[in-house]
Amino acid sequence: MEELKAYIQETLPELKELIVELCGIPAPSHHEEKRAEFCRDWLLRNGASPEQVHIDDALNVVCEVPGETDEVIVFMAHTDTVFPDLEPLPYHEESGRMFCPGIGDDTANLAVLLMLAKYVLTRGLRSKYTVVFAANSCEEGLGNLKGSFQLMKDYGSRTVEVTSFDGYYSGIANDAVGSTRYEVTVRTEGGHSFGNFGNRNAIHQLARIINDLYGIEVPTKAKTTYNVGMIQGGTSVNTIAQDASMLYEYRSEDLSCQEEMRRQFEGIIENYRAGGLDIEVKVLGNRPCAGEIDRERQQALTEELTALILRHSGEEPVVSASSTDCNVPLSMGINAICFGVCLGGGAHTRGEWIDEKSLPVGYTVAGEYLLRRF
Repeated sequence: MEELKAYIQETLPELKELIVELCGIPAPSHHEEKRAEFCRDWLLRNGASPEQVHIDDALNVVCEVPGETDEVIVFMAHTDTVFPDLEPLPYHEESGRMFCPGIGDDTANLAVLLMLAKYVLTRGLRSKYTVVFAANSCEEGLGNLKGSFQLMKDYGSRTVEVTSFDGYYSGIANDAVGSTRYEVTVRTEGGHSFGNFGNRNAIHQLARIINDLYGIEVPTKAKTTYNVGMIQGGTSVNTIAQDASMLYEYRSEDLSCQEEMRRQFEGIIENYRAGGLDIEVKVLGNRPCAGEIDRERQQALTEELTALILRHSGEEPVVSASSTDCNVPLSMGINAICFGVCLGGGAHTRGEWIDEKSLPVGYTVAGEYLLRRF
C-alpha cells in the first residue's frame, strides 16, 4: 500500500490535469466517440498494449489485464454526461472548487479509473482475476445503461464482481432501483377551435390519462414512485390538438412492485383504448432491479468499502439503493457496488462542482479498494 500511496501523492497534479482535459471533451449519451478515443489513446500511452485495449460496439473503452484465472472483476466509470452539448463545456475554478457540467458525474471518477489502470499496467500487477477496466458509455438518462449491458453480455458469464466509480464517496449504492420509461402519444381528429368545437382534443385526453396515472396507489413492499416528466402537443391556441405526448416512468427497488406498476399502467392505457382512443406507447428504457445475489458477499463488500471511506474521510457513507451501471450485473446475480471518488454538488446542473481537496481522499479509497483485489 505504501507504493500506492506514493503514486497517488505524486500523480495528484496529473489527475487534476486529466480531469480538466476530459471536461473539454463533450460526451452526451450515444455520442461518446471523442471521449472514447481519448481514453483508448491515453491508455495506450500509459502502459496498455494494443492487444489489451479496444473500443467495442457500444463505445465502451475496454482494457483487459490478464489474471491467474478466467474469472473477471470489472472496474468501470461512465464517459457520458447528462448534457446534450456537442461543444466543450465551460470549466473554471473558484474557492477550491472545480466547476464544469458533468465534472462529478462522472468525469472525475473516470479520470481516477484511468489513473488506477495506469498504476496496474505500468507496474505489471497481476491478480487472481482477469481485471477489466471499462470507460463505459450510456449510463445517463435514455442511454439506458447500454454500455453496462454490453459489458455484461461480453463478460457476465465469467464476472464475479463489479465496481462502478460514480457520484460521491459520501454514499454507497449496493442495491438497484429499477425503472421503466415510456413515451405515450395520444391522437384524435382535432380541428378548428370554433368550427369543430366538440371534437376530441388530444391534450385533454392525455390530461385525463395523466390524472388516472396519478391516482395509482403505489405498492408498499418497497419504495416505489412514478412521474410524468414532460408533456408536449398541439399546434396553436385556436386548434383542437390532434396529438399530444408525455414521458412517463415508474421506479422501484423491488421487481414485484415494478410488475404491479406495469399492470396498473397498462390497465389504464387499455381502458382508454377500449373507449376508442388512439394511443401509441413506446418503451424508452428499462433499468432492471437486482436479482438473486449472494447477500452475504454483498454485505461484506459494503462493510469493506464503508470502513475504507470512514478511515480516510472521517465520515460514514450513506448506504442505499440507486439507479447506476450496477443495475445490470445485480440483475444477473453478480455482486456489484457503486461509489464516488470526490465530494461536490450541483450534479445534473450547469453549476456542477467538486471539491478539489476531496480528490486525494477518494483517489486513495478507490486505489486501496482496487489493490485488495491484487
